[in-house]
Amino acid sequence: MQRASRLKRELSLLATEPPPGVTCWQNENQLDELRAQILGGADTPYEKGIFNLEIVVPERYPFEPPKIRFLTPIYHPNIDSAGRICLDVLKLPPKGAWRPSLNISTLLTSIQLLMAEPNPDDPLMADISSEYKYNKQLFLLHAKEWTEKYASQ
Repeated sequence: MQRASRLKRELSLLATEPPPGVTCWQNENQLDELRAQILGGADTPYEKGIFNLEIVVPERYPFEPPKIRFLTPIYHPNIDSAGRICLDVLKLPPKGAWRPSLNISTLLTSIQLLMAEPNPDDPLMADISSEYKYNKQLFLLHAKEWTEKYASQ
């Protein structure tokens, strides 16, 4: 019950006051499955890209973080080929930083920030991470190519 009323509140807030560049909605009237889109930020290799995400809200939400993954392929050191995201707020403590006071809007904003500023020291994709660290021009080229190939409308 708590999950349902909280999700309704969050979705209504996301509909009326979404964070810039973020949209989120229910997937076919299923309360525990949401979809989101994040626009690639200006001055990033993801600029003009539209990235789709899947959000699965667990039974114990907000005491457990939602599972979020990219459906759109993205070339990024902290996001793997299955779309899984390495971000501390998506995991429970002690390894993660999830707190029940966080919400889906905050998580999507954090993911958007991660897209703009990758964390190569905590990578899911070691090869992309070392490219980001040691050959940034090549990383930017690959990320742009992937954005044009998979995330442009």
